[in-house]
Amino acid sequence: MIKLGTLPATADISNQLERAIVGALADAVVQVTAASPGHFSLVVTSEAFAGKSRLARQKLVYQAIAPLMQGPNAPVHAVDSLKTLAPGE
Repeated sequence: MIKLGTLPATADISNQLERAIVGALADAVVQVTAASPGHFSLVVTSEAFAGKSRLARQKLVYQAIAPLMQGPNAPVHAVDSLKTLAPGE
């Protein structure tokens, strides 16, 4: 589920974030909320998180979205909030 910001570019970046995470974690359910241009909050639920520490879960997500955060013109400047859950949590 994506909560869209006011800018069309923000919606596109939100979709890119969701696709990148689902590409790495096939069963992921992803909620993306755009806070301001380049700033996002994410809630990701995946079976891949079961039994993993909070840090290990977050690393999986950041690895998936790293290409969107690299370089001086990166579309994602910050993840202001990242919540990672295993199903049932």
